[in-house]
Amino acid sequence: VQLQAFGGGLVQAGDSLRLSCAASGRTFSRNNMGWFRQAPGKEREFVSGINWSATRTYYADSVKGRFTISRDNAKNTVYLQMNSLRAEDTAVYYCASGKLSTVVDLTTGGYDYWGQGTLVTVSS
Repeated sequence: VQLQAFGGGLVQAGDSLRLSCAASGRTFSRNNMGWFRQAPGKEREFVSGINWSATRTYYADSVKGRFTISRDNAKNTVYLQMNSLRAEDTAVYYCASGKLSTVVDLTTGGYDYWGQGTLVTVSS
């Protein structure tokens, strides 16, 4: 079972990036999925989550209105579209598969499979 996140890079403030997280080894179509990030010296924090059917999405206040999470269960992939990036968005971004639940967890404890992370650096 593996989650692989990619799409990070170095961009300027105001630019956009699209992160992808591809799952392999099993289907995650019945799992809620989440994106977290961790900046240097800080704890890993929730960024966005989506339920298994993509009917509910959740965002941290800091990214609301700028980031959009989506998923394609046929491709076993979840996405994070990031617009209007800011320097404070700089972090390693991780995707994660949630434990089977009807509720999208906003904490790391609600997820049991994690991708390796992809670095997003936003220069101001």
